[in-house]
Amino acid sequence: MSEPSPVVDRNEYISLRTHAASVFHLDSRFPAQVFKEDASDSLFCEFDAVLTPDFWPTFCAMARWHGDQCIELLVLEPDCDSCYLPKYQMYPAVSLSIEAGVDDYWAAIGYEPPEDPYGSLAITANVIAVAGASGKWGCWGERESEVAVLRGFPDALSRSEWRAQFGPFLEVSDALESYFPWTFTGRDAPDGYVAALTANYGRRDDGSACQSCQRSRNSPA
Repeated sequence: MSEPSPVVDRNEYISLRTHAASVFHLDSRFPAQVFKEDASDSLFCEFDAVLTPDFWPTFCAMARWHGDQCIELLVLEPDCDSCYLPKYQMYPAVSLSIEAGVDDYWAAIGYEPPEDPYGSLAITANVIAVAGASGKWGCWGERESEVAVLRGFPDALSRSEWRAQFGPFLEVSDALESYFPWTFTGRDAPDGYVAALTANYGRRDDGSACQSCQRSRNSPA
C-alpha cells in the first residue's frame, strides 16, 4: 500500500484515544472487563479476522445501528510514542466514514510505512479498540489471546441476524472451547481465567454465565 496513513496529526490521534477511553478500559486485558458499558451481549471471533478487508461491513452494520458516521480504530499495543512514532513516523489509529469500502479499510490498516513492508497496522497491532462516535458499541482484540470481542447489539433479534450474516461469532462459553485452547497451547484455560472471562462477557438472560462458571468449578484442578 502506498497511500498516506489516514491519521497523520497528533491532535487527531489524541482525540481518538480520548474517545476510546470513554468506551473502553484501555489498561485492561483479557480476562478482565475491557468495556465500560454492559458486555453481557458479547460475541467473540478470531483476532486476525478483524484486521482483514472482509470485516469492514461487519463494523459498518454496527455503526449504522447507532447512527455513527465514522468508525475509529486505535492500536494500544505496541505503544505509539515508543514504537510507531520513532520506528514508523506514524500514529497507530484510523478514522473512516461508514461510506468507505473494504478497499479503503484495507488501505488504512494495510498501509506500509516507507522502507518497511511489515510495518502495517494489520501486521504489527497487538491490542486494538474499535468504536463509533456514539460509544454504544465496540470491538476489542488481543493478538496474544488470538480473539476479539464485540458488544453493543440493539436487541436480541438484531444480534442473531448480524451473527448469521457476518459470522462465525461465538458466545463466551463456546469461545473458551474453540479459540482459547490455542491461547493456552492446546490445553484448557485455567479455571480462574474461565470464571473471570465468563463473568465479564457471559449472557445474563440464558444462564450461560452460570453454566460456564459451574463447569469451571466442577473441572478437575
